[in-house]
Amino acid sequence: MPESAASKPAEPFRSSIMQIEPQWIDYNGHLNMAYYNVMFDRAIDQMWLQLGIGPAYMKERGGSTFTAECHVRYLREIHLGDPVQVSVWLLEADEKRLHTFQELRHATEGWLSATSENMSLHIDMGSRKVAAFPPDISQRIAAVMQAHSAVPRPEGIGRSVAMPSKK
Repeated sequence: MPESAASKPAEPFRSSIMQIEPQWIDYNGHLNMAYYNVMFDRAIDQMWLQLGIGPAYMKERGGSTFTAECHVRYLREIHLGDPVQVSVWLLEADEKRLHTFQELRHATEGWLSATSENMSLHIDMGSRKVAAFPPDISQRIAAVMQAHSAVPRPEGIGRSVAMPSKK
């Protein structure tokens, strides 16, 4: 059962500590870029459980989320044996969308490895179309968004892909 909205701390959601799997290491000797997204996806799935929109929600109520947009920044290499943890901020939400920002950090040393900014859509799995969240889920989302709004925003939100300006 999801945590009550009143007990949500004023900090970003923090995933469990995750380990890099050996098959994810590429020929450069570091985590392949595709698997950063796996780590971010696993973390968001953990947060969705707290919001009540995980696998049971899909099975019992016919709703789920799809990622519509994603922007990943790779800032520092992760290697085999590095424990990682993801922090997730719920930045904005409306009746059908969730805007999140994630930071993947080394779990014991704390340095930032990558960020991911995402737009997720709530989907009615019967019609496979975008649909409004049910009222109880909207209330949980609003409570988390309010708690996360009290936390300083991380650097990098709203970044776009572009060549550095020449000065």
